[in-house]
Amino acid sequence: MGNAVRVIEPREVPLGVGALSVRRTLPSRERSFVGAWCFADHYGPETGAGMDVAPHPHAGLQTVSWLFSGEIEHRDSGGVRALVRPGEVNLMTAGAGIAHSEVSTAASRTLHGVQLWVVLPEAGRDTDRAFQHHVPAVLSERGVRARVLVGSLGGVTSPIRSETPLLGAEITLDPGAAWELPVDPTFEHGVLIDTGLVDADGVRLARGALGVRDAGIGLLRLSNPTNAAARLMLLGGTPFDEGVVMWWNFIGRSHEEIVRLREEWNDAPEARYGSVAGYRGTPARLLAPPLPVGLRLKPRFRRGQ
Repeated sequence: MGNAVRVIEPREVPLGVGALSVRRTLPSRERSFVGAWCFADHYGPETGAGMDVAPHPHAGLQTVSWLFSGEIEHRDSGGVRALVRPGEVNLMTAGAGIAHSEVSTAASRTLHGVQLWVVLPEAGRDTDRAFQHHVPAVLSERGVRARVLVGSLGGVTSPIRSETPLLGAEITLDPGAAWELPVDPTFEHGVLIDTGLVDADGVRLARGALGVRDAGIGLLRLSNPTNAAARLMLLGGTPFDEGVVMWWNFIGRSHEEIVRLREEWNDAPEARYGSVAGYRGTPARLLAPPLPVGLRLKPRFRRGQ
């Protein structure tokens, strides 16, 4: 691929009958990771289709929730109850295992945001469950506004901790605005478009698309060629070269490990994942679906499966 920007178009993924439909770019056939970012769902703006996700498990990853509009109540088995609001980042570390629920509040007439996952490296994947919250300040340049969720950009560093070097930021470009921003040349980068059109290093990206560039260049050029504002998520990190098995809400290192994680959640969840207090919906928790019959799950690597 070299240092050219490659475009990954989103695929529509329904999350359930009457629920949100999301645009998913990671993982894809072309790319499994951007840095350690391994999952990217972009949804909304959508009115009327709320979010009510019963307690479900995660293992081997961190979740990053970021909203443009709406409000979601988060509860997890670490005893955390928090609200996800626009402009506020919540990062949940599953480590060896966590359970959580996500429910949009009565204030959420419209939901619009991204749900991102970060794969935990072998050395840190069995860490304790944890939760971090941060309200990033707005970094302003001429015609540009940015909020740094994780990592460093434009002289601003987020206090959010990650197990591998990462960058995550929301960037808004005014009509006709351009920004040449210094970035870490050891990072690969992804530009995920929320609204409008954006040229990333001269490659045009439309709503929902993810433009990915390899490490090796210390400058990223972003511009808005239209007369309407554009908004994007900038993701980055050092190349993640471990092979992982991703299935449902789990990230492991082998087929056998995924089998075990699934069985522990379905049969005796509290030992590994704990329980979520205060969820009032039905069912009381989501069971993991059946594994594919007669197939072994294979590891994914950075360039795809």
